[in-house]
Amino acid sequence: MKAFAIKKYDKKGVLELLDVPVPIIKEDEVLIEIHAAGLNVLDAKLKAGAFKLILPYKFPLTLGHDLAGVITRVGPNVKLFKVGDEVYSRVPDFHIGTLAEYIAVNQTSVALKPKNISMEEAASIPLVALTAWQALVENANLKKGQRVFIQAGSGGVGSIAIQLAKYLGATVATTASEKSFAMLKDLGADLLIDYKKEDFETILKDYDVVLHSQDTKTLEKSLRILRPGGKAISISGPPTPNFAKTNGAPWLVKVILSLISFGIRRNAKKLDVDYSFLFMSADGKQLEEISKLIEHQAVRPVVDKIFTFEQTNEALKFVESGRAKGKVVVKIK
Repeated sequence: MKAFAIKKYDKKGVLELLDVPVPIIKEDEVLIEIHAAGLNVLDAKLKAGAFKLILPYKFPLTLGHDLAGVITRVGPNVKLFKVGDEVYSRVPDFHIGTLAEYIAVNQTSVALKPKNISMEEAASIPLVALTAWQALVENANLKKGQRVFIQAGSGGVGSIAIQLAKYLGATVATTASEKSFAMLKDLGADLLIDYKKEDFETILKDYDVVLHSQDTKTLEKSLRILRPGGKAISISGPPTPNFAKTNGAPWLVKVILSLISFGIRRNAKKLDVDYSFLFMSADGKQLEEISKLIEHQAVRPVVDKIFTFEQTNEALKFVESGRAKGKVVVKIK
């Protein structure tokens, strides 16, 4: 089969189209013929080697975390799915590789594709929707009437997080450029801040939750707009020692992450707010809950561009440019 892979970490490098064997499934896995793959900033960061200390992959490495496709084979212990099922998934770390024609995935990371959206739309959903779910539902326990600040609302995570927060009954503030305001209002955002002209720290006060996705300076400011007891959940770092512990990282990595995150954790404690780093994980059960929201039209995909399989490198460059409004998808079949 064909797959787009890297043979070394290289920020400026390109993916190579390789011929690789079709995966052999294990007893609890399904083989999925991939129809579409969603691209994420995470893929660009992996290519550049940003996570090589905590996610030590072997080469050649096929990139891609999101997929939508059809099951063509099931292992003997698979009870949740059958051949012919249309499914989608955010595949687990160390088992990535959705920029390919086929992939083997553990059944626990898979969910039936929502019936009311296309394969391309479905491929745009898993990583960003699971990130939003794990941040706002699991970590923040966001409640009706609370206020949440979601940074970069027009991005992949932001566009889904806004919709999820509104479904949960929260008031949503977000940052974006003015040209994205109409789209974000349509998604449900209540307060729009033009990051090019305005400083959110002078506008927002006593918020319950911040979903942080930007740099450390922005994180420092975000801590100060929270009420006492509020929560800042970051998907861009710095990673905490607890993250290293749960991912089985070497002790030296834990020490390094502890030093990197010390200042943020100290400032959060002084302000009486909570700081945590979220590196989302694959979860088929949560994806089932997200499917229900999509089928009830409480959440909808936001896709900027769809590229052909042959255009995969062009698609990744577009993700790296930071110009995407919503998600970028590669159509494979």
